[in-house]
Amino acid sequence: MPETTEAPEHHDRQQPQAEPEPESKIESQSESKTQPGPENKPEPVVTDADQTPKEDDKESSIQSDETVKPSYTEQSARPQLNRTFTMRELLTEFKSDEDDAGSPYSPESTQRQSNQNSAAMELVNSVTGSDEEGQSRQRVLVYAVKRYAIALEKNPEDYDALYNWALVLQESADNVSPDSTSPSKDALLEEACKKYDEATRLCPTLHDAFYNWAIAISDRAKMRGRTKEAEELWEQATKNYEKAVKLNWNSPQALNNWGLALQELSVIVPAREKQNTVRTAISKFRAAIRLQFDFHRAIYNLGTVLYGLAEDSVQTGSTNLKEVSPNELYSQSAIYIAAAHAMKPNYSVYSSALKLVRSMLPLPHLKEGYLTATPAGNTIAPHSEWKRTEFFLNHEALQQVIKVEPKQVSRSLSGRVVDVGNTGIKAIRVDIPDIISVSACADLTLPPGAGLCINTKSGSVFLVADSWESVDGWLDAIRLVYTIHARGKTDVLAGIITT
Repeated sequence: MPETTEAPEHHDRQQPQAEPEPESKIESQSESKTQPGPENKPEPVVTDADQTPKEDDKESSIQSDETVKPSYTEQSARPQLNRTFTMRELLTEFKSDEDDAGSPYSPESTQRQSNQNSAAMELVNSVTGSDEEGQSRQRVLVYAVKRYAIALEKNPEDYDALYNWALVLQESADNVSPDSTSPSKDALLEEACKKYDEATRLCPTLHDAFYNWAIAISDRAKMRGRTKEAEELWEQATKNYEKAVKLNWNSPQALNNWGLALQELSVIVPAREKQNTVRTAISKFRAAIRLQFDFHRAIYNLGTVLYGLAEDSVQTGSTNLKEVSPNELYSQSAIYIAAAHAMKPNYSVYSSALKLVRSMLPLPHLKEGYLTATPAGNTIAPHSEWKRTEFFLNHEALQQVIKVEPKQVSRSLSGRVVDVGNTGIKAIRVDIPDIISVSACADLTLPPGAGLCINTKSGSVFLVADSWESVDGWLDAIRLVYTIHARGKTDVLAGIITT
């Protein structure tokens, strides 16, 4: 269990809307709404570095975290892809390309390719940047575009050049001045999408291209509000994230961004489709967290989508996801937001969100609920001896609550008082530092239900939850508390639930 917590962090933005009672709003790294709930806002960046979340001016809303955007200057896993070039290298390679011998393609083919790329070059050339740093960055992007254009003139099927060119267009779109009308950010992103389309046609296994293409589409969708055109773009983005994940399943960033796109889509689609869309978004965030237990952005985003689901249930009065009550959804949401804050206590968006949902936790515990367990110390007890009892989870342990019946007192004929109540009953306790792994399990030796196995230094503890949905909640909560412990942030979590 500790190894998986070392995975790199990645981030996405999303923002569901919710409006709980006293502290009903949560803010994430994407733009939040006036109502509590996260907003989906994916952005292209393929980097392992943490990005500081943008703060929302309104403390009354819950925002989702930022998406992960790939940058053309970032180094990719593929050789020569997204390599960082210095100005000298760009100029030198540009000149050497000009001096190279002719292309294997005909002059007509080369000219046709040149004409097709001229519009994209003009777009990049026309971006000036909003400040001195932006202008300097844009000059490098212009040199890079020239390099990729020459590469494509020599070989129109150079998908690496197409991919890198698309990244340059995306970077240029981010470099467009807010008050600029020509070129528009949308025009640059549209051209980037065309390049990604060409690159993936030539190389259908180029998962980075599908990922960054989805981010470009998402950025275009965000410009269109809640329109039919935006809905179509969000659907395209989700399909490209799906392709990226199928080609590279071990990508928590892609799963997180996929969840954000689905969350954005859920506020546009017809009401009959919303439940299924939200359910799918939850599954993507949860999958991202299970690939990387300390992926605080996905943890936070999951909290915001659950919060938004609780808000919808309260406002519409309809049954919600798998018959989970709004109060339980609020409590689940608070668990994820508290965990994200414990991992990144300096993120003001997490702090603001926590203030809104902290009272929804079963303080002084992080989680409470019922599990069926054997008598303490008897792991091979027959099913008839397993009892459904209350458990709580805090920063120190998972602890069984034993409610002892009041002692019955009787007086013997000799006048001696005799206790006939329950005494000496042991409770199950699993200390967080002792945990090795936690997993769901289906075993015929367990009573019917959703099994939960906690491997510890002193042996395994088996418990049975009321449903598989309940098991998911316990699994995530225990893993998150362990991850917080492994990261040395137990004191932060303790402060959240005990003060």
